[in-house]
Amino acid sequence: MRHRKKFNHLSRTSSHRKAMLANMASSLMIHKKINTTLAKAKALRIYVEPLITRSKDDTTHSRRMVFRYLQSKEAVTELFREISIKIADRPGGYTRILKTGNRLGDNAEMCLIELVDYNENLMPEKDIKKTKTTRRRRSSGKKKTEADQDQKKLSETTVEDTKATTQKEKPDEKVKKEEIKSKSEIEKKDKLEEVKKEEVKLKDDIKATESKTEDKVEVKEDIKAEVKKEKTKEDTTDEKEKPELAKKDEVKPKTEKKEPAKPENKEEPKAEAKVEQPENIEPKSDEQK
Repeated sequence: MRHRKKFNHLSRTSSHRKAMLANMASSLMIHKKINTTLAKAKALRIYVEPLITRSKDDTTHSRRMVFRYLQSKEAVTELFREISIKIADRPGGYTRILKTGNRLGDNAEMCLIELVDYNENLMPEKDIKKTKTTRRRRSSGKKKTEADQDQKKLSETTVEDTKATTQKEKPDEKVKKEEIKSKSEIEKKDKLEEVKKEEVKLKDDIKATESKTEDKVEVKEDIKAEVKKEKTKEDTTDEKEKPELAKKDEVKPKTEKKEPAKPENKEEPKAEAKVEQPENIEPKSDEQK
């Protein structure tokens, strides 16, 4: 039996309804306002406001109890860090529902549910305390005239005192102005001298660098001249050596060494030599040899 169970089922099962409300509540904590249907907004208001009251007591137990419903760490941290501080002085009624008309298609009533303390346009202006003014009876004319005369005398005396003080201060001001001018001129001169010294230093540095570069150029030219001389000497020696080598090549033509043919019969040439010698020639003695 459903006695005294008046909450809206929203045409969903209990698990589906709890998951939907948890998601809507977490998005409300993060974004501070949501566009939904009027029935869902009313159900969400009943679901969210007890959680917001629990956030006023920032303890681990209350955080865990809120996390049971929201199932989102980001929403829980946003609720306990920022929203709970803004809502600390409010005794309930943390949300506001604003109707926005009917939806096209199914003609459902739409609305905007938001946190009250985050809409500055609808926040009530703080009452400015007005200073209380009391009326008093007017005094007689004689008293007024006497007071006016006293004020005029005081004003005249103050004007005269200011004139006297300004006249005394004028020469002192002139002296001060002259001193300031002299100081400024001295500072300008010092700055000009410093600038001139810096220019002279720069010129000296430029000259030193130019002289160093000239010395380097001269050294490089001397080295190049020595290298050229060495190259010319080598060329002349090569030219002298070339004709000598050519002559040697002409004098000593290449001759192929041929091995003498071995005679087949060693006895025949000896016999021929004996035949060729004439008989009348006498053999040479040892002294003639």
